[in-house]
Amino acid sequence: MLFKRWIQNLPRKPEASRVLNWLGKGSLIFVLTWFARLLTSDVALAADSSGVETLSENSGIAVDYVWVIICAALVFLMQAGFAMVEAGFCRRKNTANLMMKNLMDFCMTSLSYLAVGFAFMFGASKAGIIGTSGFFLLGGGYDVNTYLLFVFQVMFAATAATIVAGAVAERIKWKAYFIYSIVVGAIIYPIYGHWVWGGGWLSTLPFGAGHLDFAGSGAVHMLGGFIGLAGTMVLGPRFGKYVNGKPRAIPGHSISLATLGAFLLWFGWFGFNAGSTLAATELRISVIATTTTMAAAAGAFTAMLFTWIRNKKPDVGMAINGSLAGLVGITASCAWVPAWAAVVIGAVAGILVVLGVYFFDRIGIDDPVGAVSVHGINGIWGLLAVGIFADGTYGVYTTEAPRVIGLLYGGGWGQFIAQGIGVAVCFGWAFGLGMLTFKLMDKVMKIRVSPEDELRGLDISEHGTDAYPGLPYTEV
Repeated sequence: MLFKRWIQNLPRKPEASRVLNWLGKGSLIFVLTWFARLLTSDVALAADSSGVETLSENSGIAVDYVWVIICAALVFLMQAGFAMVEAGFCRRKNTANLMMKNLMDFCMTSLSYLAVGFAFMFGASKAGIIGTSGFFLLGGGYDVNTYLLFVFQVMFAATAATIVAGAVAERIKWKAYFIYSIVVGAIIYPIYGHWVWGGGWLSTLPFGAGHLDFAGSGAVHMLGGFIGLAGTMVLGPRFGKYVNGKPRAIPGHSISLATLGAFLLWFGWFGFNAGSTLAATELRISVIATTTTMAAAAGAFTAMLFTWIRNKKPDVGMAINGSLAGLVGITASCAWVPAWAAVVIGAVAGILVVLGVYFFDRIGIDDPVGAVSVHGINGIWGLLAVGIFADGTYGVYTTEAPRVIGLLYGGGWGQFIAQGIGVAVCFGWAFGLGMLTFKLMDKVMKIRVSPEDELRGLDISEHGTDAYPGLPYTEV
């Protein structure tokens, strides 16, 4: 209530610009002072900052390093996949804008994650809530292993950020999205990530083996999906989406680009899931690669079949999103479930994404690419699936005991309860911080483009360029 009053009392333009200038100057002075102090402090280099000792102790570890870097590159390729899916599902007049978002959200998230995010996520834990060391990978020593973890994890941070681009597409101002990307990399993703992967409180819950999420159904996809939901709610629907209160389809301009994007994402997902072992010598990667592809195939199939039965025609766009929904659904449990369970998880995900798209359309949530349904809804399903289908053949991110066992294999309700707590926390954190971020920006500078600019297209109004110069233009 107090926060709501504070938001309402924020000054509007032109006073808002003076407030921003004042805040900007104060923040800049603080950051420069803090950074100078960090650089001039005693930076104790770890004994093996060159990697020589690590290699001499275990010459085979080089294979693991190469594996992780290749997998990081595969996850990086997913940025291209997201860019193509979003462009294909949106109108041609906003294509260049979407390319800019997918390029720069990676850049800004990476920079903010280096500055503070990685430290918040993997630094020395403060009461299981937040990391407190390793800002800029300085101030306490570093080694080659830290850098390896960083280059893999920064790809995950960027993935969480870029999910939102599709949900808020075709009507958000570029500068608002630019600021949002920094917030995700610095605060929203890393603090929640600390709770799950950095030794934080969720991972130590006294139920089952604690909250588990092997490669990020919750920590990446559900997080991004529900930040996107907050953004769509603050922005409101696109012009023309609802006629007399009823939703109408606004077709994208290239199903070919969307399909290419789906294949790129599917390909990159092998790095996303299997790479999360952080070791090529962890032979569980064969199980992970199998469960990943089977869930995607099942998701595409059931989404296609559902729309075929419902609409008398198999929907290509829904089949594309079905494959992505299957990938999101299996990401949390990919190391803990057998192949048959991956098919079930993917099949359910394919149906959930179709129902989700219809549901959000019906209640007035305009999500141009179905990002909330693909990542948010199926992020929930993916987390819960661990507590149902984990078969007891794999431990807590390792082959060693204790094993992770779900309901179907006699593990009782403990793991399912831990997963359910994680779902509630992830939703509250992602949606709450997302709403706070977008509401604050909207109060200060208005985050939606003008009606004229929206109808004209964000390519011209925001960037002064045309993604398809020379082609006849008939869109409205």
